[in-house]
Amino acid sequence: MSIPAHPRRPDGAIAVAIQMALSRIIISETGEQQIIYLKEVGGERTFPIVIGIFEATSIDRRVRGIVPPRPLTHDLLARAVEQLGGEIQDIYINDLRDHTYFAQLRIRHDGELIEVDSRPSDAIAVAVTVDAPIYVSEEVIEEAGR
Repeated sequence: MSIPAHPRRPDGAIAVAIQMALSRIIISETGEQQIIYLKEVGGERTFPIVIGIFEATSIDRRVRGIVPPRPLTHDLLARAVEQLGGEIQDIYINDLRDHTYFAQLRIRHDGELIEVDSRPSDAIAVAVTVDAPIYVSEEVIEEAGR
């Protein structure tokens, strides 16, 4: 796997990115909000994100190794990136504004890094699909913990 380029904060400054791993998925059959927890790789901090049912079930299927008979949306995106000569390098949750998280799907193509705006839930679903690392800005982790 390639070494990640330095992620940037929304203001353009170089950010400290913490690698996280999916640690828990809570799917509520009766509620509208599902929660996934990311845990710091080599650390103790956790990071919860409220997501929708479709993204939660897509992530859960991947974690359980259930392969759908036809490609789902996250499979389609990953295959399109691959067919166009790119590689999903990682995802980066880089901002928290007005109680909304923002993420980037970071794609390596012809030696360049392309950053595509994404909802964190979709980015995580794609990362789980292609086994790409997940990073969260140190500032976002700290702000979420307040």
